[in-house]
Amino acid sequence: MYIGRFAPSPTGELHFGSLLAALASYLDAKSHQGLWLLRIDDLDPPREIPGASSKIIAKLESFGLEWDGEIIYQSQRHHYYQHALDKLLTLGLIYRCNCSRKAIQARSGHSYYDGHCLNSKVTDKSCNYSWRFNTERKIICWTDDIQGQQSLHYPQLADFIVKRSDHLWAYQLAVAVDDQQMGITDIVRGNDLLAESAKQLALITALKYNPVKYKHIPLALNLLGQKLSKQNLAPALSSQKISSSLFQALCLLGQNPDKALLHAEKSDILKQAILNWNVKRIPLKYPDDSVSRYR
Repeated sequence: MYIGRFAPSPTGELHFGSLLAALASYLDAKSHQGLWLLRIDDLDPPREIPGASSKIIAKLESFGLEWDGEIIYQSQRHHYYQHALDKLLTLGLIYRCNCSRKAIQARSGHSYYDGHCLNSKVTDKSCNYSWRFNTERKIICWTDDIQGQQSLHYPQLADFIVKRSDHLWAYQLAVAVDDQQMGITDIVRGNDLLAESAKQLALITALKYNPVKYKHIPLALNLLGQKLSKQNLAPALSSQKISSSLFQALCLLGQNPDKALLHAEKSDILKQAILNWNVKRIPLKYPDDSVSRYR
């Protein structure tokens, strides 16, 4: 059974780029008669905005993107991540690292981790250290159903952090654990996370988790060529323009919606979009003027 998910971080309100990812994920699941789950990735308190989770949930509801089952909150699942970390430690696949970004840059001249602590072995447990996953400098290859054949290897795929020195869980470990426990079979998201798939696949293999399929949609950019994001002050979705926003998102996703849907009810737009969904129509890149036309 197909099980998909949308997993926003509560660092701000949903914007048009968020809608593209949520809509693509929702339609891919529903067109396969599958489940679409909602998870709030609230593992980074310093970056989170109070009340953002509630606003995200309310905005999804207002756009008719209804999820199946209960909402999952990563902040309530620390014990699962610890269990996975303990297993990786038992397997000898993680090690302590007390290297700062400045030290890594000074040693290697770039930001890719050089494996310094893998060889030196951090023994002082009283200092601040992170846990890194040992990739063993393997090449990770996979097929993305939109972006095609992919591969990543050292130095781009360097030993990566699974638990930070401030004791917060790293994105890659938490996502791999949660996707496994939620039974996720297919992940649809923005291609800014394409390279992260290699890290998650490495953890999935190490932990003997079930494989997942990936589909990475292109990113919508602002007029400066930056991705639409909360960090780049992308405007929040307007609840006054639900039908037009859904219609415009479908256009960008290459679905060629009937123009009669532009002013239709959201339920009718989504129903027709599910029936006509075709992931092969999604472009590898949106037009350069996409944001000026679709806001």
